[in-house]
Amino acid sequence: MADTKSKLHVAPDPEPAAEGEELPIAKPSTFDLNKFVSKRSATVASVETLQTALPHHSISQAKDFVRLHPDEDTHWTPELCFVNVPIKGVKRDTLHLIEEELAMLYLPSARIMRFRLALASKPLDVFFLCHVPSQNLDNSWNDSNLKACEQAKRLWTQATSRKEEGVEAYKIDTARNPEAFPPPNWPSQPLWNLIGVTFTDRMIQSADHPGLLRVIGEKIGNN
Repeated sequence: MADTKSKLHVAPDPEPAAEGEELPIAKPSTFDLNKFVSKRSATVASVETLQTALPHHSISQAKDFVRLHPDEDTHWTPELCFVNVPIKGVKRDTLHLIEEELAMLYLPSARIMRFRLALASKPLDVFFLCHVPSQNLDNSWNDSNLKACEQAKRLWTQATSRKEEGVEAYKIDTARNPEAFPPPNWPSQPLWNLIGVTFTDRMIQSADHPGLLRVIGEKIGNN
């Protein structure tokens, strides 16, 4: 049997350093392990999901417990003006923001709606823009609605209609356990940004806006 060792190339052993001669020092490697460390696990959890268009409705329409942002200065608007616009292919009219001057110039007062918007959340960070009453607060519906909104700044609150009981107001309940749900992780996006995304293409700021033309019965484009 042939000697396989003779066919292998064996590197010669390094010659021993002469007496008194120092061994050469190996050059440091340029390999840097830090360049390969995964940072994803440390950063992904802290990245906030940007909110897209939010639902918007009254606190009673949430059909659930609700919290409203506690800071009215930053996350509640002043009173705004709105109008419902019929949209082709959509069963329900679509709420549009409208500049007050345009609204008063072109619309009957009964068509103009005025209320505030506040950032709100159902349990587990299901965010929406809550319609907060700002007009006719002597009306029992509006009064009880507003009281529910105010309470929801501090407590998980649910508002349900009492109409079937013959009472023209909302019943205001709080969660039996105040810690039933964790506090909302409020998004850091400014409120005006959230409103802008939600009402994209639904902000009437000129007399030729298709939404306004539809409401006043004016011809739209070549239609």
